[in-house]
Amino acid sequence: MEKTIFEITKMDCPSEENLIRMKLDGISSIANMDFDIPNRKLTVFHKGQIDQIEKSVLELNLGGQKISTEQTDQIDFNEHSNQRKLLWTVLGINFAFFVIEMATGIISKSMGLVADSLDMLADSFVYGISLIAVGGTMSRKKQIAKLAGYFQITLAVIGFIEVLRRFFGAEQLPDFSTMIVISILALIANGICLYILQKSKSKDEAHMKASMIFTSNDVIINMGVIIAGLLVNWLSSNKPDLIIGTIVFVLVIQGAFRILKLSK
Repeated sequence: MEKTIFEITKMDCPSEENLIRMKLDGISSIANMDFDIPNRKLTVFHKGQIDQIEKSVLELNLGGQKISTEQTDQIDFNEHSNQRKLLWTVLGINFAFFVIEMATGIISKSMGLVADSLDMLADSFVYGISLIAVGGTMSRKKQIAKLAGYFQITLAVIGFIEVLRRFFGAEQLPDFSTMIVISILALIANGICLYILQKSKSKDEAHMKASMIFTSNDVIINMGVIIAGLLVNWLSSNKPDLIIGTIVFVLVIQGAFRILKLSK
């Protein structure tokens, strides 16, 4: 048995972990994968050559690079029986906030909240793909990934069109207080999701610093919507809301293309 450690510089939240798991699923030489999200490290326990594994990691374009490969005597890996339950919990939280942010975004006329809701939906897709495809074939998993990716791109494009319409039209100001309150709740939800997933790690990894969640894209987005809400109130303009909405839509599309890579 060999142990290879990768540094994944863009692995800053559980969504990237799930994408990597899906990409490496099916490589028979892999015995176990150990993810250290705060330190952006992936340890792969495998037999035989590392070439195929390394190639798959690099194809995700998450800033992956091999650090070391060494022999190991470890052959027993503890399976977490509650992993499926935890993933369902996180999926539920993300999907619930997709609904909440989409509804409040439409009511408050905030494109920032609408865009953030799609980011939550994107995370739900990643967890859902992992859960639905458990025990299924690789072709089935790729079909689901392709459907999720194209659906996500479609929603983001519709969002872009709406941003342009509001930018050139005379639209009512979004409700800045709703933007701020809902985004704060979403920020808390993202922190809870990462905490829940960290609980599924082994005891040796329980010391992972919770403060690292503030490096995740989801948290940055939440903060961006909060700042946009403050600027909407201060400037009496809907432009800050449209700008943050555009930025988030771009991130959503990037995530969609990342999911689509799994279908190739």
